[in-house]
Amino acid sequence: MKLSDRIQAMQASPVRKLVPYATKAKKAGKKVYHLNIGQPDIQTPSVFMEAINAYDTEVIKYSFSQGEPILIDAICDYFRRDDIHFEPEDILITNGGSEAITFAAIAICNPGDELLVPEPFYTNYNGFTGEVNVNIVPITTKAEDGFHLPSEKEIEALITPKTKGILFSNPGNPTGTILRSDEMEMIARIAIKHHLFIISDEVYRGMAFDGLEAQSMASIKGIEDHLIITESVSKRYSACGARIGAICSHNKDLMKNILKLGQARLCVATLEQIGAAALYRLPDSYTKEIRDEYQARRDIVFDALQQIPGVLVQKPTGAFYMVVKLPVDDAEKFIIWMLEHFDVNGETIMLSPAEGFYATKGLGKDEARIAYVLNKDDMQKAMKILQAGLLAYNNQ
Repeated sequence: MKLSDRIQAMQASPVRKLVPYATKAKKAGKKVYHLNIGQPDIQTPSVFMEAINAYDTEVIKYSFSQGEPILIDAICDYFRRDDIHFEPEDILITNGGSEAITFAAIAICNPGDELLVPEPFYTNYNGFTGEVNVNIVPITTKAEDGFHLPSEKEIEALITPKTKGILFSNPGNPTGTILRSDEMEMIARIAIKHHLFIISDEVYRGMAFDGLEAQSMASIKGIEDHLIITESVSKRYSACGARIGAICSHNKDLMKNILKLGQARLCVATLEQIGAAALYRLPDSYTKEIRDEYQARRDIVFDALQQIPGVLVQKPTGAFYMVVKLPVDDAEKFIIWMLEHFDVNGETIMLSPAEGFYATKGLGKDEARIAYVLNKDDMQKAMKILQAGLLAYNNQ
């Protein structure tokens, strides 16, 4: 029996597809520093479990398809801190930010339609769109430009009758780039002019360094009917396994129809929503503490990379990733070699090959994404292992 063309066309995740090599290395007795996946080591705030433990019920019932009111209200209050006003009917809770993006793609695109996406982009955008037969058209950004957007004219040249929207993350995964206000205003102009939706993936908002601010697209006036924001507790609150996200929009018709998708999958897990509500009510001081920690880790990694011959890297200003150009022909082969054949005192590292973060064939082949999600001491060790590994690999 033949499987569908759709499932066979989907790519394996570059973040996870090399996991068997890491598993084999661990079985051989090596310690592997995982810099390949955005799984923070920072403790999930205790309020998450405290709220769940305090939840008084004898039956774990279905939640509302839209989501638990206590969580929806907490998200409204979270945005209100930045003078962004959503009403409860503007929000639907999802199984992580992933489902929010999939729901958005289903709601605004027909099979075969297109979304413009700045590349390199979060590789799972391929999966979210591919599973509903939506095509990604890349807006290529370059390291020498800090992975900022090209001109308005260049972006408009990519628009076709099948283009339905622009999807991007800000701060960016995998680049760590924060869009400037003029870039966000340019996106708004393009969306209004060409009647496009904007899907703004804001799961890393709050993780901005060097005194910068990752502005929400919802702060821009006049695009209310165009704008879809996707949210998540995964990164900001180190709660990836909770799988709690949200889709937020002032477009009443859109949200009314997206609720149908929520009803079709019944609901999001009840207890995790109760815990997530407590996370969204944490004070801004929590976000500052986390931001300072990631900035310190970024500085360690960036400074170390600057000392490695042949490595090219732009200093990221947000999230907890950076894209690194390595002095190798094929980053994936190098990453596998590190896991199979190299260690320093029984320790090695795992990165993500960056080729899978591009839609344009041939780009990113000599690049890797580093997630600085380990403590500062471990990040220092990992960078020393990377330096030694590159030297050994190129001296074979």
